Amino acid sequence: MVSQDNAMYLDPAIRDWVLMPIMAAMILVGILRHFATQLINTMPKSTLKDIRQGCALIRSRQLRFTTDIPEHAFETRRQFLMDAFEKNEYMKNPDAATSTPNPMQDPAAMANMMEGLKKNMLMFVPQTIIMNWITFFFSGFILIKLPFPLTLRFKAMLQSGIETRDMDVTWVSSLSWYFLNLMGLQSIFTIILGEDNAAGGMRDMQSMQQMNPAMMAAGAGASPDGHALFKSERESLAISQHTTLRLRGAELRVLELFGGGAHGAAARRLNKKKV
Repeated sequence: MVSQDNAMYLDPAIRDWVLMPIMAAMILVGILRHFATQLINTMPKSTLKDIRQGCALIRSRQLRFTTDIPEHAFETRRQFLMDAFEKNEYMKNPDAATSTPNPMQDPAAMANMMEGLKKNMLMFVPQTIIMNWITFFFSGFILIKLPFPLTLRFKAMLQSGIETRDMDVTWVSSLSWYFLNLMGLQSIFTIILGEDNAAGGMRDMQSMQQMNPAMMAAGAGASPDGHALFKSERESLAISQHTTLRLRGAELRVLELFGGGAHGAAARRLNKKKV
Protein backbone atom coordinates (compact mmCIF):
# COMPACT_ATOMS: atom_id res chain seq x y z
CA MET A 1 0.00 0.00 0.00
CA VAL A 2 1.42 3.39 -1.06
CA SER A 3 0.21 6.79 0.14
CA GLN A 4 0.84 9.93 -1.92
CA ASP A 5 -0.98 13.29 -1.81
CA ASN A 6 -3.56 11.92 0.60
CA ALA A 7 -4.34 9.11 -1.88
CA MET A 8 -3.84 5.41 -1.18
CA TYR A 9 -2.95 2.81 -3.80
CA LEU A 10 -3.12 -0.91 -3.07
CA ASP A 11 -0.61 -3.41 -4.33
CA PRO A 12 -2.33 -5.84 -6.78
CA ALA A 13 -0.69 -8.69 -4.86
CA ILE A 14 -3.01 -7.91 -1.93
CA ARG A 15 -5.97 -8.68 -4.17
CA ASP A 16 -4.41 -11.93 -5.41
CA TRP A 17 -2.95 -13.25 -2.13
CA VAL A 18 -5.25 -11.85 0.56
CA LEU A 19 -8.68 -10.74 -0.69
CA MET A 20 -9.44 -13.60 -3.08
CA PRO A 21 -8.05 -16.39 -0.81
CA ILE A 22 -10.22 -15.22 2.10
CA MET A 23 -13.34 -15.22 -0.06
CA ALA A 24 -12.50 -18.57 -1.68
CA ALA A 25 -11.79 -20.17 1.70
CA MET A 26 -15.13 -19.03 3.10
CA ILE A 27 -17.00 -20.35 0.06
CA LEU A 28 -15.28 -23.74 0.27
CA VAL A 29 -15.89 -24.00 4.00
CA GLY A 30 -19.56 -23.14 3.48
CA ILE A 31 -19.95 -25.86 0.84
CA LEU A 32 -18.21 -28.43 3.05
CA ARG A 33 -20.38 -27.46 6.00
CA HIS A 34 -23.51 -27.89 3.89
CA PHE A 35 -22.59 -31.46 2.90
CA ALA A 36 -21.42 -32.30 6.44
CA THR A 37 -24.76 -31.10 7.80
CA GLN A 38 -26.56 -33.34 5.33
CA LEU A 39 -24.48 -36.31 6.47
CA ILE A 40 -25.29 -35.89 10.16
CA ASN A 41 -28.98 -35.16 9.61
CA THR A 42 -31.29 -37.98 10.61
CA MET A 43 -34.88 -38.43 9.57
CA PRO A 44 -37.33 -37.52 12.35
CA LYS A 45 -39.00 -40.53 13.90
CA SER A 46 -42.75 -40.00 13.86
CA THR A 47 -45.21 -42.57 15.13
CA LEU A 48 -48.67 -43.19 13.73
CA LYS A 49 -50.19 -41.30 16.67
CA ASP A 50 -48.03 -38.24 15.95
CA ILE A 51 -49.12 -38.19 12.31
CA ARG A 52 -52.78 -38.72 13.27
CA GLN A 53 -52.69 -35.83 15.75
CA GLY A 54 -51.08 -33.45 13.27
CA CYS A 55 -53.45 -34.39 10.45
CA ALA A 56 -56.48 -33.78 12.70
CA LEU A 57 -55.31 -30.24 13.45
CA ILE A 58 -54.56 -29.57 9.77
CA ARG A 59 -58.00 -30.89 8.81
CA SER A 60 -59.65 -28.56 11.30
CA ARG A 61 -57.75 -25.51 10.04
CA GLN A 62 -58.59 -26.32 6.43
CA LEU A 63 -62.26 -26.63 7.33
CA ARG A 64 -62.28 -23.20 8.98
CA PHE A 65 -60.87 -21.53 5.87
CA THR A 66 -62.70 -23.48 3.18
CA THR A 67 -65.36 -21.74 1.10
CA ASP A 68 -66.29 -24.44 -1.42
CA ILE A 69 -68.63 -26.79 0.46
CA PRO A 70 -72.35 -26.43 1.26
CA GLU A 71 -73.40 -25.10 4.62
CA HIS A 72 -74.88 -28.37 5.89
CA ALA A 73 -71.64 -30.21 5.04
CA PHE A 74 -69.63 -27.56 6.86
CA GLU A 75 -71.82 -27.81 9.98
CA THR A 76 -71.63 -31.61 9.99
CA ARG A 77 -67.84 -31.63 9.80
CA ARG A 78 -67.48 -28.83 12.32
CA GLN A 79 -69.66 -30.58 14.91
CA PHE A 80 -67.87 -33.90 14.35
CA LEU A 81 -64.43 -32.36 14.90
CA MET A 82 -65.57 -30.39 17.95
CA ASP A 83 -66.93 -33.56 19.59
CA ALA A 84 -63.77 -35.49 18.70
CA PHE A 85 -61.51 -32.76 20.13
CA GLU A 86 -63.55 -32.59 23.31
CA LYS A 87 -63.19 -36.36 23.80
CA ASN A 88 -59.43 -36.25 22.94
CA GLU A 89 -59.90 -38.90 20.25
CA TYR A 90 -57.05 -37.64 18.07
CA MET A 91 -54.62 -36.76 20.86
CA LYS A 92 -51.39 -38.72 21.00
CA ASN A 93 -51.39 -39.09 24.80
CA PRO A 94 -54.88 -38.23 26.07
CA ASP A 95 -54.06 -39.35 29.63
CA ALA A 96 -50.84 -37.32 29.89
CA ALA A 97 -50.55 -34.32 32.17
CA THR A 98 -51.43 -30.95 30.73
CA SER A 99 -48.01 -29.47 31.56
CA THR A 100 -45.15 -29.48 29.08
CA PRO A 101 -43.05 -32.64 29.48
CA ASN A 102 -39.48 -32.42 30.64
CA PRO A 103 -37.24 -32.83 27.56
CA MET A 104 -34.44 -34.26 29.70
CA GLN A 105 -36.61 -37.31 30.41
CA ASP A 106 -37.68 -37.91 26.82
CA PRO A 107 -35.29 -40.03 24.66
CA ALA A 108 -36.57 -38.40 21.47
CA ALA A 109 -35.99 -34.95 22.91
CA MET A 110 -32.45 -35.91 23.94
CA ALA A 111 -31.75 -37.14 20.41
CA ASN A 112 -33.01 -33.84 18.98
CA MET A 113 -30.81 -31.98 21.46
CA MET A 114 -27.75 -33.88 20.28
CA GLU A 115 -28.64 -33.11 16.66
CA GLY A 116 -28.80 -29.42 17.53
CA LEU A 117 -25.44 -29.54 19.28
CA LYS A 118 -23.78 -31.22 16.30
CA LYS A 119 -25.19 -28.63 13.90
CA ASN A 120 -24.03 -25.79 16.14
CA MET A 121 -20.56 -27.32 16.25
CA LEU A 122 -20.47 -27.41 12.45
CA MET A 123 -21.44 -23.75 12.42
CA PHE A 124 -19.08 -22.33 15.02
CA VAL A 125 -15.90 -24.39 14.70
CA PRO A 126 -15.11 -23.60 11.01
CA GLN A 127 -15.85 -19.90 11.45
CA THR A 128 -13.66 -19.72 14.55
CA ILE A 129 -10.79 -21.36 12.68
CA ILE A 130 -11.15 -19.02 9.67
CA MET A 131 -11.32 -15.92 11.87
CA ASN A 132 -8.16 -16.94 13.76
CA TRP A 133 -6.43 -17.74 10.47
CA ILE A 134 -7.25 -14.29 9.09
CA THR A 135 -6.24 -12.56 12.31
CA PHE A 136 -2.88 -14.39 12.45
CA PHE A 137 -1.79 -14.13 8.79
CA PHE A 138 -3.60 -11.05 7.43
CA SER A 139 -3.90 -8.73 10.40
CA GLY A 140 -3.47 -5.07 9.44
CA PHE A 141 -4.17 -5.47 5.71
CA ILE A 142 -6.34 -3.00 3.80
CA LEU A 143 -8.03 -4.92 1.00
CA ILE A 144 -10.57 -2.87 -0.93
CA LYS A 145 -12.24 0.51 -1.09
CA LEU A 146 -16.00 0.67 -1.28
CA PRO A 147 -17.32 2.67 -4.28
CA PHE A 148 -19.84 4.69 -2.23
CA PRO A 149 -19.42 7.14 0.69
CA LEU A 150 -20.19 6.20 4.29
CA THR A 151 -20.48 7.98 7.61
CA LEU A 152 -18.00 7.69 10.45
CA ARG A 153 -20.26 5.26 12.29
CA PHE A 154 -19.16 2.53 9.86
CA LYS A 155 -15.47 3.03 10.64
CA ALA A 156 -15.36 0.56 13.56
CA MET A 157 -17.19 -2.06 11.50
CA LEU A 158 -15.24 -1.76 8.25
CA GLN A 159 -11.77 -1.12 9.66
CA SER A 160 -11.64 -3.72 12.41
CA GLY A 161 -8.02 -4.37 13.37
CA ILE A 162 -6.79 -1.06 11.90
CA GLU A 163 -6.41 1.69 14.49
CA THR A 164 -6.19 4.91 12.48
CA ARG A 165 -8.16 8.14 12.76
CA ASP A 166 -7.43 9.77 9.41
CA MET A 167 -8.17 6.85 7.07
CA ASP A 168 -11.24 7.15 4.88
CA VAL A 169 -14.21 5.12 6.10
CA THR A 170 -14.66 3.39 2.76
CA TRP A 171 -11.43 1.36 3.14
CA VAL A 172 -12.08 -2.21 4.35
CA SER A 173 -9.67 -4.23 6.47
CA SER A 174 -9.12 -7.98 6.19
CA LEU A 175 -11.06 -8.87 9.34
CA SER A 176 -13.97 -6.68 8.25
CA TRP A 177 -13.86 -8.37 4.84
CA TYR A 178 -14.38 -11.66 6.66
CA PHE A 179 -17.53 -10.37 8.37
CA LEU A 180 -18.84 -8.89 5.12
CA ASN A 181 -18.43 -12.28 3.44
CA LEU A 182 -20.01 -14.01 6.41
CA MET A 183 -23.17 -11.97 5.95
CA GLY A 184 -23.14 -11.56 2.17
CA LEU A 185 -22.30 -14.95 0.66
CA GLN A 186 -25.81 -16.36 1.02
CA SER A 187 -26.69 -15.45 -2.58
CA ILE A 188 -23.65 -17.32 -3.89
CA PHE A 189 -24.51 -20.36 -1.77
CA THR A 190 -28.07 -20.22 -3.11
CA ILE A 191 -26.78 -20.30 -6.69
CA ILE A 192 -24.39 -23.18 -5.98
CA LEU A 193 -26.39 -25.29 -3.50
CA GLY A 194 -29.99 -24.16 -3.90
CA GLU A 195 -32.42 -22.34 -1.64
CA ASP A 196 -32.48 -24.77 1.29
CA ASN A 197 -28.79 -24.94 2.16
CA ALA A 198 -26.88 -25.04 5.44
CA ALA A 199 -23.85 -23.06 4.25
CA GLY A 200 -24.96 -19.51 5.02
CA GLY A 201 -23.04 -17.75 7.76
CA MET A 202 -26.12 -15.91 9.00
CA ARG A 203 -27.28 -19.11 10.65
CA ASP A 204 -24.30 -18.87 12.97
CA MET A 205 -25.66 -15.62 14.36
CA GLN A 206 -29.24 -16.87 14.48
CA SER A 207 -28.20 -19.89 16.52
CA MET A 208 -27.10 -17.55 19.30
CA GLN A 209 -30.79 -17.06 20.02
CA GLN A 210 -30.81 -20.56 21.47
CA MET A 211 -29.11 -19.14 24.53
CA ASN A 212 -32.63 -18.24 25.63
CA PRO A 213 -33.79 -21.12 27.89
CA ALA A 214 -37.25 -21.16 26.36
CA MET A 215 -35.81 -21.45 22.86
CA MET A 216 -33.37 -24.12 24.00
CA ALA A 217 -36.29 -26.18 25.25
CA ALA A 218 -38.06 -25.72 21.92
CA GLY A 219 -34.93 -26.63 20.00
CA ALA A 220 -34.35 -29.65 22.21
CA GLY A 221 -37.57 -31.21 20.98
CA ALA A 222 -39.99 -30.33 23.76
CA SER A 223 -43.38 -30.92 22.15
CA PRO A 224 -46.15 -28.39 22.73
CA ASP A 225 -49.03 -29.22 25.02
CA GLY A 226 -51.54 -31.31 23.08
CA HIS A 227 -54.40 -30.39 25.40
CA ALA A 228 -53.83 -26.69 24.77
CA LEU A 229 -53.58 -27.18 21.00
CA PHE A 230 -56.85 -29.09 20.73
CA LYS A 231 -58.62 -26.76 23.13
CA SER A 232 -57.57 -23.72 21.09
CA GLU A 233 -58.59 -25.39 17.84
CA ARG A 234 -61.97 -26.39 19.28
CA GLU A 235 -62.62 -22.79 20.35
CA SER A 236 -61.70 -21.58 16.88
CA LEU A 237 -64.13 -24.07 15.35
CA ALA A 238 -66.89 -22.99 17.73
CA ILE A 239 -66.74 -19.35 16.59
CA SER A 240 -66.11 -20.05 12.90
CA GLN A 241 -68.95 -19.35 10.46
CA HIS A 242 -69.67 -20.81 7.08
CA THR A 243 -68.91 -18.48 4.21
CA THR A 244 -69.13 -19.39 0.54
CA LEU A 245 -67.91 -17.29 -2.33
CA ARG A 246 -67.82 -19.55 -5.36
CA LEU A 247 -71.11 -21.33 -4.63
CA ARG A 248 -73.10 -18.20 -3.88
CA GLY A 249 -75.67 -17.88 -6.68
CA ALA A 250 -74.13 -20.83 -8.56
CA GLU A 251 -77.54 -22.26 -9.58
CA LEU A 252 -78.53 -18.94 -11.15
CA ARG A 253 -75.29 -18.66 -13.08
CA VAL A 254 -75.69 -22.21 -14.40
CA LEU A 255 -79.27 -21.55 -15.55
CA GLU A 256 -78.30 -18.30 -17.23
CA LEU A 257 -75.28 -19.88 -18.92
CA PHE A 258 -76.73 -23.17 -20.15
CA GLY A 259 -80.48 -22.68 -19.89
CA GLY A 260 -82.39 -21.04 -22.67
CA GLY A 261 -85.97 -19.99 -22.97
CA ALA A 262 -88.01 -20.99 -19.93
CA HIS A 263 -84.91 -21.85 -17.87
CA GLY A 264 -83.37 -18.43 -18.46
CA ALA A 265 -86.62 -16.68 -17.59
CA ALA A 266 -86.92 -18.76 -14.39
CA ALA A 267 -83.38 -17.81 -13.41
CA ARG A 268 -84.12 -14.15 -13.91
CA ARG A 269 -87.28 -14.39 -11.81
CA LEU A 270 -85.35 -16.13 -9.01
CA ASN A 271 -82.68 -13.47 -9.17
CA LYS A 272 -85.28 -10.69 -8.86
CA LYS A 273 -86.87 -12.37 -5.84
CA LYS A 274 -83.51 -12.65 -4.05
CA VAL A 275 -82.66 -9.05 -4.78
